[in-house]
Amino acid sequence: MAELAALGCKPEVQETQGRGDAQRLARMAVAGGARLVVAAGGDGTIAEVAEGVLGSAANLGILPLGTANVLALELGLPNAPAALAATLVSGRLRQLRPGRASFADGSSRLFVQMLGAGFDAAVVHAIDLRLKRRLGRAAYVIQAARELPRYDFPLCTVELDGVRAEAASVIVSKGRLYAGRHLLAPGARPDAPGFHVALFRNGGPWATALAGLALPLDLLPRLAGVSLHHASEIRLLSPTVPRQIDGDPAGRGEANITESTMVLPVLVPPIT
Repeated sequence: MAELAALGCKPEVQETQGRGDAQRLARMAVAGGARLVVAAGGDGTIAEVAEGVLGSAANLGILPLGTANVLALELGLPNAPAALAATLVSGRLRQLRPGRASFADGSSRLFVQMLGAGFDAAVVHAIDLRLKRRLGRAAYVIQAARELPRYDFPLCTVELDGVRAEAASVIVSKGRLYAGRHLLAPGARPDAPGFHVALFRNGGPWATALAGLALPLDLLPRLAGVSLHHASEIRLLSPTVPRQIDGDPAGRGEANITESTMVLPVLVPPIT
C-alpha cells in the first residue's frame, strides 16, 4: 500500500470472506467505473477476479499473495513490493486467452492457468486448509503422500478436438508452468490460442510418486507415459473423476473446456 501511495495511487481495498466474493466484488468495481481491478491472492482468486473483469473496460492487476502463484511466475511478475506497484501503475498490457470449463448442470468457471482431472485434483479436494495456510506448498506434498495409498486411480476418458483417449490424470494448461515454477508444457503461452494438454497414462502409486520426483527437476514433459497435445476443445467424459481449477476444487465428472470468447487484459512489467 505504501509503495502505491508513493506513486500517487489510493486503492480501495475490499476483503473476501468466501468463494465467489472476489468475482462479485470485481463486478461491483467495474460497474462503479473502475479501470483497474487488482487481484491480491493466488491463482484461484485471480480467476474469480478475472471472471468479474472479463468483458468490461477494466484491466486486471495481480498481487501474487497465494501459495503457488503460477500465473504470476508465468507472466514474470516481480516479487519486490516497489516493483509490483510500478507494474500496476506503468506496466504494459498483455492480452491473455483464459479457458472456460462448462459443466453438466449448466454452470461454468473461468480459469487463467490450468484445469486438472485425476490425482492432483484429489489432492486439492482433500487438502487441509489450515495446513496449507501454515506450510504453503509443502502442505500439498504432505497431502499427496496421504492420498497415494487411498486414491483408486480411475481412468479418465477425454476427447481432444474429437479424438478420444484415456489417462490416469489430465492437466489442461494455458501456460508452461505447474505447481509453482515447475515446467509442464514448454510450448504453451497464456496469450496463444488453444491449450496444451498433458496426459498421464500411467496411474497407481508408484507412477505417481515417480512423477512427483520428476516435478522439481523439470522432467515431467520427458517422463515415460506422459504425452503433450495441443487442442482447442477438450471434453472430460468420466462422471466421477475429481477436477480442480487453478488450484481450487471444481467438483467431479464431465466438463467441456474451450477458450473464453473474450481476451483478458493483464498488467505485466514493461519490456526493458
